[in-house]
Amino acid sequence: MSDRPNIVWLFSDQHRADVLGAAGHPVVRTPHLDRLAEEGVLFDDAYCQAPLCVPARVSLLTERYVRDHGAFDNDCEPRSDLPTLPQAIRNVGYDTVAVGKMHLFPTPGDLDEGLGRMRELGFTEVYEEIGKLSSGLVRTGYTDYLAAHGYLETYREFMRERSPLIRMGRADDPDYEGKPTWVVDPCPLPPEHYLDAYVGRQAARWIDSRSESDPFFLWVGFPGPHDPWDAPDQYVEKYRDDEIPLDSTKRPEVPGSGPLSTLLNTFLDYSSSDTLTDQRIREVRRHYYANVTVIDDAIGEIVAALERQGLDENTWIVYSADHGEMLGTHGLLNKMVFYDPAVRVPLVVRPPGGASSGRRVSGLVEHVDLSATLRAIAGADEIPDGAGRSFRDVFSGSDVAGRDHVISENHGFAMFRTNRYKLVIYERDLQPVQLFDLHMDPIEDHDLVDDPAYQEVVADLMNDHVRPFLATQPARPGPDLVERSGRMGLGLRDTSPQDT
Repeated sequence: MSDRPNIVWLFSDQHRADVLGAAGHPVVRTPHLDRLAEEGVLFDDAYCQAPLCVPARVSLLTERYVRDHGAFDNDCEPRSDLPTLPQAIRNVGYDTVAVGKMHLFPTPGDLDEGLGRMRELGFTEVYEEIGKLSSGLVRTGYTDYLAAHGYLETYREFMRERSPLIRMGRADDPDYEGKPTWVVDPCPLPPEHYLDAYVGRQAARWIDSRSESDPFFLWVGFPGPHDPWDAPDQYVEKYRDDEIPLDSTKRPEVPGSGPLSTLLNTFLDYSSSDTLTDQRIREVRRHYYANVTVIDDAIGEIVAALERQGLDENTWIVYSADHGEMLGTHGLLNKMVFYDPAVRVPLVVRPPGGASSGRRVSGLVEHVDLSATLRAIAGADEIPDGAGRSFRDVFSGSDVAGRDHVISENHGFAMFRTNRYKLVIYERDLQPVQLFDLHMDPIEDHDLVDDPAYQEVVADLMNDHVRPFLATQPARPGPDLVERSGRMGLGLRDTSPQDT
């Protein structure tokens, strides 16, 4: 066994930061993640670089902001000239292994096509899967597994009926749009054959079968709890009698026209917000909690494998997600907006042997800081021009050196969040479009961007943070939501799956 520590990075898709027992959630059951938090550090104020899958993940991969790496959308490829976190860790003698959903570039027609690209990004072993909707179309290790157990056609028919985004084989039926986003249906597969359970089992088996002595960096990507919210019924039943809490369902204040109007109306429409009643939000949440518990059980299997092999005393275990989920807050589902449920992410770091004794720390950190920390743990060289700031010292007892602001970007908009304020701007003309005073209004119900009493605050945020950040040219032209609104909302439903 190597003296250098192993790193297991557990990573989910679309996990809202407050849906975690260790974070104080009154309903969701996450005993295995709670145990990691009890033995490690829970970061209360961690933010993603984009409330969208590929841009957020490429920021983690490259330790760069979205405008600097240029992968602005799920249709983008990572730039081949940028050094990556797996490359840096591989270069100091680690085996770098990917298991599950990575979603670092658009889904190929067959995952074998993406194997070479994953190796170029720095992975020495790749066992990749894709999202639930895309698994209804693309051949993967998981679909081969389902076919061998006689469940493939059952699964694909379920996804064809469930998808709100794509016709999936129904191009001859122009009236077919799928079900509203808020519809929840349990997956008809036995729990052990569910995709997230399969990914967890594959990762545990990799740990159990490992014989090499080199240290390893294992990135495990869970496709859930991304919609469709389809946890097996046995998991939904765990929550059947629970009182499901709601937060603010007050719809956003939508201006009559302009870019913010396009953004908000697009996602109010995508969320079927006009029919998204409080009871439907509760049902979405019930099924979402069940999806989170499926992942938690899979994490338990992975940790048990580390313990069986005597590796837990020399392994860092990290849990986070690419972005959050609105989950009915403000009448919205999914992500792509800048409210905290969409941009704040869970972050738990458990040092070898559980040496940090359940600390819970505040202080603004970003995804790029997580990348820098993982690199520091491995003893890897700095990534040239990387934007991350390692918080490695937190695990020696120091307080987190939080940033004075964090940044998230999406479709021509950017968010600048300080300890008190959150400003959203439209990048094309540097137009402020949303402002929230998080001390006075932590649930972000009251947009103050046009309030005369807050114009000095807006001016200070623009001068201190916005203009310096946007002073340089982006790596490549980014998608503008106003220009590309045909791809959003109903248009998106006719093109490609959101989790491709």
